[in-house]
Amino acid sequence: MQHALAAAVAEGTLPDTVLLLEHPPTITLGRRTEEGEVHVPDGAEVDVVEVDRGGKSTYHAPGQLVCYPILDLARHGQDVKKYCRDLEEVVAKTLAAFSLESTTIEGLTGVWLTSPPRKIASIGIHLSKWVSTHGYALNVDLDPAPFTDWITACGLDGYAFTSMARELGRPLAVADVRPAAAQAFADVFGVTFEELPTASMAQLTPALG
Repeated sequence: MQHALAAAVAEGTLPDTVLLLEHPPTITLGRRTEEGEVHVPDGAEVDVVEVDRGGKSTYHAPGQLVCYPILDLARHGQDVKKYCRDLEEVVAKTLAAFSLESTTIEGLTGVWLTSPPRKIASIGIHLSKWVSTHGYALNVDLDPAPFTDWITACGLDGYAFTSMARELGRPLAVADVRPAAAQAFADVFGVTFEELPTASMAQLTPALG
């Protein structure tokens, strides 16, 4: 779906588009994933998928908010580092809406809570002719054990992973976080959201196979 949307955005047949979703249990392997980074136990119910984003391996599951911005960065500065910083700011603003203060750590990717350091969101992007795919994954309410038990997530050995629910000490649904995430994205990127018409999605069906 990302590839089909990116092609449509590049052609100008669709505006910049942002997907906010949850994945079934899935490990994605970025372009820098190293041998030995994935150590899924036998019988684990999880898909392993190679993707074209930067970075290493990470884990997705229900209870995690995944944001895939399909943007023509020619309209947003054509600056890769700024784009990544803007995504970090989107996550920070989303967390702040729930009174969670986050930070970034020099030399480490993603968004963190301190101290001690514990990762709450991963960021990995791909650009083709300045059109972006992939984005960020924010842990809302899921078991973080697979980040360390099934993979060496993001190539980080010995670091802790956490979720918003764990930090807040209460259950939290992705649906509860999605409006704050959309507002944070709109604020940081200076955009206004409109729901994508079903007809536009239907036109992508042949491209999606």
